[in-house]
Formats: sequence, structure tokens, C-alpha cells
Amino acid sequence: MFGLKLFRLAVGLVLLLAATAHAGAFNAMVYTYPPPESGEDQRFVYYWNLLKSALEVTVPKWGPYVLAPSDVVMNADRSQVLLVDSKTITLLVRTTSIERESLMRPVLIPLDKGLTGYRLFLIQKPTQSRLQRVRSLNDLKAFSIGQGHTWVDTQILRHSGLTVEAGASYASLFKMLQGQRFDLFSRGVNEISSELRAGMASNPDLAIEQNLMLYYPLPRYFFFARSAEGEKLALRTEEGLRLLMANGEFDRLYKVYKRQVVADLKLEGRRVFTIPNPTLPPSAPLARADYWDTLADELRVKAPH
Repeated sequence: MFGLKLFRLAVGLVLLLAATAHAGAFNAMVYTYPPPESGEDQRFVYYWNLLKSALEVTVPKWGPYVLAPSDVVMNADRSQVLLVDSKTITLLVRTTSIERESLMRPVLIPLDKGLTGYRLFLIQKPTQSRLQRVRSLNDLKAFSIGQGHTWVDTQILRHSGLTVEAGASYASLFKMLQGQRFDLFSRGVNEISSELRAGMASNPDLAIEQNLMLYYPLPRYFFFARSAEGEKLALRTEEGLRLLMANGEFDRLYKVYKRQVVADLKLEGRRVFTIPNPTLPPSAPLARADYWDTLADELRVKAPH
């Protein structure tokens, strides 16, 4: 009899644990993000890994979570529409603007310390000789620059008098560059190396311009829907990121990421043209020096040994 009671107790405990686990999974906070736009699109891997670390460190307070891409492929414009309407995805990563912050709830921590605002150019190799004459921003205005038609970069470049050729999608811009629809494809220093490697298979003349850099302040944030659920997801994310900043893990992950993305780039001694960002919201934490990377060491001309 005692053995039967013990057996029933054990079975009851197993069922209780299973029920608790099921309830925990059912009540998990769901973070669904846009999938890559193509098989070569690696632009956001770092951000999702950073988010995973932020969610892990908040499990004791906030409980379980589910972090996974949507099974619906979408471009950046579509992802914003779906997030605003609270459909298909529950967050995205984008550079900020006044308009975007009016539509979506940002977490005001620059995820890549502003690296996206340091811009290099993908070009076709024959274009390099023409660019050797560029000494000023005014000289650069003689060249057309490709960007997405709804990217904030398009507004920023045009505001400074630069010529922009707008493309409908991320993938189409690479085809437009190869077809010489524009001269330069402006990319963040954290994007360009992987894009070069991916693009050279179909476009052997693809190259990174050797001497120039554009800069404008351009923080990239996690964005959520302006809803009760979106606010809850955002609060947990912000708390997790701040915990990572406090324990040094944010800087560790960022430094690993930066080493990977700039390792193959020739940044030393580049001529840097700084232009304003008229789309930057007043909320941008420009006064927080620890939120930003100046790339001073990478750009400095090193003394010969």
C-alpha cells in the first residue's frame, strides 16, 4: 500500500511539473522578428544574438520567452507596416527617424554604438579611378548614390545635396549597381564586408571604395508596437540591455562584433565627410558618450614602425 501511494505521488509530481512547464511555455513572452530578406542577408544576426542575451538575463524576473523569426519573408517597409498593425512580428531592428518613433516604440539604446552611421561605398572596380579626384563633399556630389527609397539615409543624403538613386528593395540595389544605374552604394561599415563577399560571386567587379567615408549620427534601435503588449516587450528588452551594459557583457559582445565587421576594412587615413541627419529625433541620446563609437583608433593614421 505504501509503495502504491509513493508511486501515485511520483506520478502526480511528474504531471504537475509537466503542467507547469506547459503553462510556462504558454505564458512565454513572444519576440517574433523579420527573417533575412535573402539567403545572403546577414545584416541583423548580431542584433538578434544581443537580444537573446538581454532576454536570458531577465528570465529570473520576467520568465520564459520565445525568440524566433517569422516564417513570412518581408522587406523593411512591409515589416514596419506589420509591426505597427501588430501582425506577424512583434519587433524589428531599424535605424531611427522622427517618423518611425511616432509610429513605433523605440528602446533608446544604440545597438551598434552608431556604427551604421559610418558609411563606405560599394562600387564597380572601374569607378575607383574616377573617385581619386574627390577631395570635398562638393566633389562627391558628382556621383550618384544608391539607397532604398524609404530608407532614412535617402533623406539624409539628399538634405546635403547628394544625388540619390532610389531602389525598391535591398536585393535590387545590388543589381542596380552592377547595371551602373548609380555609382556608389552607401553601406554601414558593419554591413559592407559581408555584402562584398556575398555579392562577388555574381558580380566579380564589386569592390569597396578605398579612400572615402561619410558620417552622420544614425542610431539603430529595437522597435516595438505602440500597444500594451509592445510596451511590455520593450520594457523587458530595455531592462535586459541595461543589465548587459552594467555587467560588461554588452561591450564584450559589441567588441567581438566590431572586430568581425571591420577586420577586412581599410579605415586608416580615410577622408571623412560629416553631414547632418535632419531625421534624427530629439530623443537620440547624443550626450551619452558611452553609447557611441567614434572609430578614432581605426581611422587614425598610424606612425610607421
